[in-house]
Amino acid sequence: MTHTTTTDHTTDHTTDHAVGHETDHATGATAGTITGFITGRFPNAEIDPARDIFSLGYINSLFAMELVMFIEKTFQLTIPNEELSIDNFRTVEAMTALVDRLRPAVTTG
Repeated sequence: MTHTTTTDHTTDHTTDHAVGHETDHATGATAGTITGFITGRFPNAEIDPARDIFSLGYINSLFAMELVMFIEKTFQLTIPNEELSIDNFRTVEAMTALVDRLRPAVTTG
């Protein structure tokens, strides 16, 4: 059973490298930027990238709209109406994934 888990992890790891280190770096920078915005407003908040930020009690509908505007301005993208779901803003991971989906693909070579 451990062998299967290792094999699956190795497969996922290989797939991640196929995407490229630039994408991994951009995703990490995106998460850090979003976390920085939230902690800048709520310095005492302990932000875990996978934790529901709405459950922390700091976030209200006004701040949710500020998050949308911050993401659009900072990452120079437009969030379409169909992406304005609370699930896309519930965690730093979800917001990072949203930015990654909406960010234009960068080709090299």
